[in-house]
Amino acid sequence: MPEPPHIGVLALQGAFDVHAKRLTELGAKAHLIRKPDELKELDGLVLPGGESSTFLWHLELAGFYDVLKAFVQSKPTFGTCAGTILLASEVLNPAQKSFAVLDITVERNAYGRQNDSVILQEETSLPGGPLETVYIRAPRIARTGAGVVTLATRDGSPTLVRQGHVLAATFHPELSEDRRVHEYFLEMVRASR
Repeated sequence: MPEPPHIGVLALQGAFDVHAKRLTELGAKAHLIRKPDELKELDGLVLPGGESSTFLWHLELAGFYDVLKAFVQSKPTFGTCAGTILLASEVLNPAQKSFAVLDITVERNAYGRQNDSVILQEETSLPGGPLETVYIRAPRIARTGAGVVTLATRDGSPTLVRQGHVLAATFHPELSEDRRVHEYFLEMVRASR
């Protein structure tokens, strides 16, 4: 039997523990990542939700930014909400630094404030019918590049996208009982090994 994939979850803020629990339920070995040297030996990484500018502050304070940027350029990476913002090639509302590994433009907090949070059922190209999506102060993907595949949408805007080894969701799949997005990411990781 093959070794289960070792997936890191950036554990600086956000629901990192819920991502780790979901990945473990699906047969992966989940590792909470707080330091640059903990990225070694990982097969993939999840960048969870939170507040993207706070993530950047923590990453730069810890000397983590450049090491993490190199990792996401070459290894399977899944960003949710703020993680999507960190992966985007362009960030608006306001503009900010990012890893720029995913050819999308995102608008921060485009779906409103905390009290505008919502759970929706959306069409998806993933097998199994509509996908439950949980939005909390979510970004909106305003533009996708030619190499980006849209896997789910909300009101015509992409909400789940993939480009090569990078997957991104503007919603929080870890807060849903629907496991398909995490399963899809683990399939990406297994295919890359």
